[in-house]
Amino acid sequence: MSTTTSRPLIAALQVTLDGYAIGAEGDSVDSWADALELLPPVDAFVLGGGMFPGYEWFWGAVLDDPSAVSAMLGRDPFPREVDYARFAAKTPHLVLSTTLQEATWPSARIVRDVSEVAALKQQPGDAIYAVGGPGLVESLIDAGLVDELRLILHPVSAGAGEGDATVGKLPHCQGLELVAAEPVAAGRVYLTYRIDASTPQSTE
Repeated sequence: MSTTTSRPLIAALQVTLDGYAIGAEGDSVDSWADALELLPPVDAFVLGGGMFPGYEWFWGAVLDDPSAVSAMLGRDPFPREVDYARFAAKTPHLVLSTTLQEATWPSARIVRDVSEVAALKQQPGDAIYAVGGPGLVESLIDAGLVDELRLILHPVSAGAGEGDATVGKLPHCQGLELVAAEPVAAGRVYLTYRIDASTPQSTE
């Protein structure tokens, strides 16, 4: 559980107006490097097993095969994306998964239970960044491990069901305190919520 002596774990998600977290193929996302700008200094990442293979490929390709990234995005990688890729390549990643067997990134390690994330919080260091996806963030919130939820709210409506590959329903939790709201370019808003881990989370 989160304590006053542990280092913070911050989850950052890009979301739509109707409460969906946008997946890696979401067209409305300007850059997946943007979320890192919302955070204090971090020195560890946490990802879910469903998100990690695409994440690993994309950020590795930004450095090793940028032409493949350009073909996928329809543009060259932004400088901030190159910076993110360099930082991610040297920063430890915990990948929470019961199915993945290995990760090719030297900085990544597969873990099987949220208890290993809780143990990481108790180690000295900077903040931990929970990259996502929504299922991982919900699991970490339910375990009382997330201290802040930082959202990039996009002025779009997904209107999609749970089967859509590019969106997932934003985790529901109680005990949220809005501590910052900042309008930015293209109608987006940065929102920061502090999570009270002592408030029981809804099971609905």
